[in-house]
Amino acid sequence: MATEAKYSIIREVGRGSYGVVYEAVLNKTRSKVAVKRMHCNVPENVELALQEFWALQSIQRQHENVIQLEECVLQNGRAFQPLGHRFRKSHSHLLLIETCLKGRRCMDPKAACFLWFVMEFCDGGNMNEYLLSRGPDAQLNHSFMRQLSSAVAFLHRNQIVHRDLKADNILISHKRGSPIVKVADFGLSKVCQGKGNVNQHRFSSACGSNFYMAPEVWEGHYTAKADIFALGIIFWAMAERITFRDGDTEKELLGTYICQGKELIPLGEALLENPNMKLQIPLKNKKERLDAFQLEARIRQISYGKKRQRSLS
Repeated sequence: MATEAKYSIIREVGRGSYGVVYEAVLNKTRSKVAVKRMHCNVPENVELALQEFWALQSIQRQHENVIQLEECVLQNGRAFQPLGHRFRKSHSHLLLIETCLKGRRCMDPKAACFLWFVMEFCDGGNMNEYLLSRGPDAQLNHSFMRQLSSAVAFLHRNQIVHRDLKADNILISHKRGSPIVKVADFGLSKVCQGKGNVNQHRFSSACGSNFYMAPEVWEGHYTAKADIFALGIIFWAMAERITFRDGDTEKELLGTYICQGKELIPLGEALLENPNMKLQIPLKNKKERLDAFQLEARIRQISYGKKRQRSLS
């Protein structure tokens, strides 16, 4: 990275089809940061990178349970340009947006093009690894549920629909001793225009990870409440320690599903085929499903009730 004088890369901590994540330090303070490099070589990658940037930069006030973006830098060949509200859009930045809109590369094909995201560093890895490396813990589960419901309510309040909530996209930090969850990976997110109720916005492009997708996402007509279905899958899998083996990576992942012989069917897909399937969760019907604000309030009530019980006993 051209800002070598500012940051020093320590090691690679994660790699996916769209980019690489490094542990790094800010040389001035020696504080740790995470540096995510996304290769903008094809329009699909560009769209994911820009969606993440637009979502994170749109947040005016930080939330403890949402990953914090420190800065974003566009690399085009040997030229580096910081992106953000304070900076004028460069020619390279405009070409990147044009690539996203037209669905074809508008940058110089011979020049390396990357978006570098500098974010807070989370030392606990992702929530999937964190929980599966420990025994069941009801108190920890409840803490994570409370934090996640607060994070999603905050995002929806800021007109951001995540659309890819899963344990792998939630990071863990230990800055204050006890584990703090951080919702991350906003590549599939949507920032809704306007200041109305986020649940009024409609989406049609089916996206996300199969085992966490709501029935209406499979159908191609959904709202922000699809995030609540994904939270329900995470909460259920967390409480019951339900896992499945990812066919591509062979990793063990938290998630719920329906068994048909030896085949695992994502719960949302199964509910689309059979809406009357009996489940012990109140999340399958999108009309009955709580929105993010109601869910946050409900979990706060549970927390208050438990604290009151302890104080009276």
